[in-house]
Amino acid sequence: MAKQGWVRSGWAVAGWGVGYGGFGLGCALSGTALLGGAWLGWAVAGVGLAAVAAGCAAVRLRSARWLTGVLWALCGLAVVAAWSLLMDVLALLFGQAVDSVPAAVHKALAAAGALLLAGAARARRPVARAAAPSAAPSAAPEAVQLAAWAGTLSFVPYVVMKLIWGLGGSFAGISGDQMYADYVHNGSSGIWLALERWGLDGTVLLAAIGVFLLWGLVRPWGQVFPRWTLLLRGRRVPRWLPLTPALIGAATLVPYGLVGIGYLSLCATGVTEIRVGALATAGQALQIGWVGMSAFAGYGVALAVATRSYWRRTGA
Repeated sequence: MAKQGWVRSGWAVAGWGVGYGGFGLGCALSGTALLGGAWLGWAVAGVGLAAVAAGCAAVRLRSARWLTGVLWALCGLAVVAAWSLLMDVLALLFGQAVDSVPAAVHKALAAAGALLLAGAARARRPVARAAAPSAAPSAAPEAVQLAAWAGTLSFVPYVVMKLIWGLGGSFAGISGDQMYADYVHNGSSGIWLALERWGLDGTVLLAAIGVFLLWGLVRPWGQVFPRWTLLLRGRRVPRWLPLTPALIGAATLVPYGLVGIGYLSLCATGVTEIRVGALATAGQALQIGWVGMSAFAGYGVALAVATRSYWRRTGA
């Protein structure tokens, strides 16, 4: 059975590599820019070709440490390529257009590849090292739950800032009316603008959903549907249901938040100048930036910790 799993995962990786590499080659030959550069299409094609080779090797070889390392390395590259996929998903949810359709497709393909590559790498572990699924739902260790609290609290200043604007107040010298005018100028969707007029920013709703997901990963009700789910109560939660958004969210928010904090630190120390955009001063941009990036980084790291704990506790 284990060998059949290796073969299936190997063919899946090889098939993904063909599609991913073909997409990159098509972008390179047509001059389509990916993440700001047309030349990146050749890099995508190279990763796809390497995935085809690794997938075929996984089919033929029973065990090889170097192959597991290659699969994890390719998985890391795929995660980096998909890191801002969540932003595109959120834009589509609120009826807004993505910045670049080819770039969005590339991120989606990369995210799918990251999951397939990780699955293939884990399938090649010795059976003795594989974790056994837990028979009963369990809470995460105390340290992981503390991380979940930290991730939840990191969103509080961000939510307060957005609610102040949504209710017509001012934060960092920027009024709610000015923020609404900026949303209109930037082409925000009707759904987004309607929420703003009702005093509720769309990102506040998303933050609430994100916190719900975070606690589902660390509490037993994230493994078995609780009573308030009515018809579903008592049934096992499919592992992919929380893990899919959790993996995408962690892969997006951790680098986005940490890189953002690094950038703000350079701006605050005078190493570089912050991009003001529609704001009046650099001070306003820094104040708003710190609130946002602290929330994304804090929640993203907590989500990554909780995701790892859930993965291990549910028998991955």
